[in-house]
Amino acid sequence: MRHAAGGRYDAAVPELGAGLPDLPWESLSHRQVLAGLAMRGWVPCGIGDWAVALRSPDGSLAARVCPFDPAYWAFVDLCRACAGNRWLPAIELAADLEGGGSVVFLEYVAPVDHPVVKDFAEQWRARADDAEFQQVRQAAEAIDAEYRASTPWWGRCDLDDEHIYRAADRPVLLDVYCMAGADLYDAILEDVAAVHRRIPRERMRYALDIPYIARENSAAEIQALRRAWARATS
Repeated sequence: MRHAAGGRYDAAVPELGAGLPDLPWESLSHRQVLAGLAMRGWVPCGIGDWAVALRSPDGSLAARVCPFDPAYWAFVDLCRACAGNRWLPAIELAADLEGGGSVVFLEYVAPVDHPVVKDFAEQWRARADDAEFQQVRQAAEAIDAEYRASTPWWGRCDLDDEHIYRAADRPVLLDVYCMAGADLYDAILEDVAAVHRRIPRERMRYALDIPYIARENSAAEIQALRRAWARATS
């Protein structure tokens, strides 16, 4: 399903959405999307726990390509609910991928020093009296409650300064929701069939491809996860 974004923040960058790749997202895996974007000149610019980010050739956009992360759709919902709010990045397109992955094209954001400093720190301290921030907070809490009730292994919502990034000349919140990843992957090791009764296998086909596993787990831990995963088809 393609998720076209409504509304956008008028940032001082080239027109967002110009030149977005037009690909059959629903039939492509995250692996194919990563390769396809790289072939079109998008450059890898970050690796998180759940996804890989690439920056557009003109520098105005980032693509977040993810093998599996139900929590990120909550953040997409938040950006849509508060479209145009200066505390959130503009999202141009969000689409499901084959096997339960996702790709989200959003306004490029860059890390900032933590704790936040200078002008961003002043804006952060004044957030209690900032109507736009309060709109984000209220929407974020409502979305958190919705996903907590419907998403197995839901984690939490954090609106703290660890999630502050820079978009153009303003601070934005990014990735404020997360899954309870450790609990989910422990459950895969214990009984992957039970996991698939709660999250269908076709919606998490590439769950073992998340960057965190490749970066943090030992070879023995990766092999144990793959043996556990294979038991679902034996």
